[in-house]
Amino acid sequence: MNNLKDKSNRPLINAIESIFSLMMKQLLVLFAFVLLCGFTPDEKPLKIGLLKYNGGGDWYANPTSLPNLIKFCNSALKMNIEAEPGTVDVGSAELFNYPFVHMTGHGNVVFNSQELDNLRAYLVGGGFLHIDDNYGMDKFIRPQLDKIFPGTKLVELPFSHPVFHQQFDFNSGLPKVHEHDNHSPQAFGLIYEGRLVLMYTYECDLGDGWEDIEVHKDPEEVRQKALRMGANIVKYAFSN
Repeated sequence: MNNLKDKSNRPLINAIESIFSLMMKQLLVLFAFVLLCGFTPDEKPLKIGLLKYNGGGDWYANPTSLPNLIKFCNSALKMNIEAEPGTVDVGSAELFNYPFVHMTGHGNVVFNSQELDNLRAYLVGGGFLHIDDNYGMDKFIRPQLDKIFPGTKLVELPFSHPVFHQQFDFNSGLPKVHEHDNHSPQAFGLIYEGRLVLMYTYECDLGDGWEDIEVHKDPEEVRQKALRMGANIVKYAFSN
């Protein structure tokens, strides 16, 4: 009797086995496609933040700069960065959610002791801060940077530094976007245990070069140089 029952169920069992085998084959094909494309379904976009600080300086200057730089990086470097940057206070725990943070402005900058401790921990823990002097920040930011790693001074980065030779080569260092005092642009850095954790671009005005073209009406060649140098900094920060 049991044998008859088993035989009567065999077509159904065979059908189920065929369907299961077909599904497994389809899953294997899909898995192989995912591997070939390098796609990971749960891959999250990278995040870039704009640093908010105290002292009266306009930390919010150049509002179109970072969105344009992000768009350029996603297009030219095939990166996956959230389209809109976040705004983060220098003393906030949220700082650690942003592997790359940009800082700009024209005026005064003040970090209190808690903010210095937080920024120091962020940099030591793998974060990267890019500061772009928007003209007028220099005399205010330097004393604050001296407090981050006492005894460690800003050093000028040589043209051979890898940050100038990522996706794009800048054999003469930073491009000059706006003249200001007619000085040559300079790139400075804070080095912690052999790693560049902070880059300060001076007499260059990269952020102005990232802005919408109608803001400063810079020639497209100048804007492209600024965006490419900015992309180099972003790529360096996310890979070191």
